Amino acid sequence: MRNPLADRVVDIPFSGIRKFFDIVSEMPDAISLGVGEPDFDTPWHVRDEGIYSLEKGRTFYTSNSGLKELRQEITNYLKRRQNLEYDAMKEVLITVGGSEAIDIGMRGMLNPGEEVLIPQPSYVSYEPCVLLAGGVPVIIDLKEENEFRLTAQELLDAITEKTKILVLPFPNNPTGAILEEKDLQEIAKICIEKDIFVMSDEIYSELTYKEKHISIAQMPGMQERTILINGFSKAYAMTGWRLGYACGPADIIEQMLKVHQYAIMCAPTTSQYAATEMCRRCVRRTISAAAIWYMPFGRWGWHVLNPSVRSTYSLPFRNLA
Repeated sequence: MRNPLADRVVDIPFSGIRKFFDIVSEMPDAISLGVGEPDFDTPWHVRDEGIYSLEKGRTFYTSNSGLKELRQEITNYLKRRQNLEYDAMKEVLITVGGSEAIDIGMRGMLNPGEEVLIPQPSYVSYEPCVLLAGGVPVIIDLKEENEFRLTAQELLDAITEKTKILVLPFPNNPTGAILEEKDLQEIAKICIEKDIFVMSDEIYSELTYKEKHISIAQMPGMQERTILINGFSKAYAMTGWRLGYACGPADIIEQMLKVHQYAIMCAPTTSQYAATEMCRRCVRRTISAAAIWYMPFGRWGWHVLNPSVRSTYSLPFRNLA
């Protein structure tokens, strides 16, 4: 019998942190510090809207792109929070979590052999998604001395003639690092000069403590070369609802939609109605716990970077040598 398996899938290892999560989820007394899971429930008014949509029989498929009213509310949110303007009909796509947006973004943009720059430490899915799309992941190792920010020089050193996409995972999982406006200006200048597109994963945008989150799409000349990815999981405790979105140039979103419609059809209808309610009322129940984390780790001999420049994640570590 011939080998039934695809080599490029077999060669990708299972996620260690997902395996850890599966183990911990079966241990009732364990406190999981693994996957990004808020410690509060989805706000009641959002759950109530989901229940109401079921009671009204709204269990049908939506448009492939997602509910029109949800896409409009997302554009309203981005205009309100970041002064970014998108066409709700052509430049917004509702996805099954931010993870699907990353996947179909890579598949919609990459040709075989094209390179994607991935700063690490970062979310586990970027590298496998690049490989499954036929691209070549190029890892940029971020440094503690730079507070795990991506510097302009690190970016320049990693660029080749085959570089097509820069993944910008900030606010960062797992380090909590953020990029400030001056950092983004330098990166944007390089991306424009080198003709590089950016996939900006901003799922933790509402969980920054130092100042208001800034997207690289806000930098001059960058909105037309940026896929902005976000969702409802982290800030609004909607991880299990599996709902995210991508915003970007219409020609890129169109190709992402093509992959999405063949693989998924549409994101969960109930989740879309609930998220529409969340966007309209925009309730935030996130509390800065940076100081709470910072003090005990210091007493235990662990080094934690200044919490004033972190997002929701803090990455404590110690020199075991």
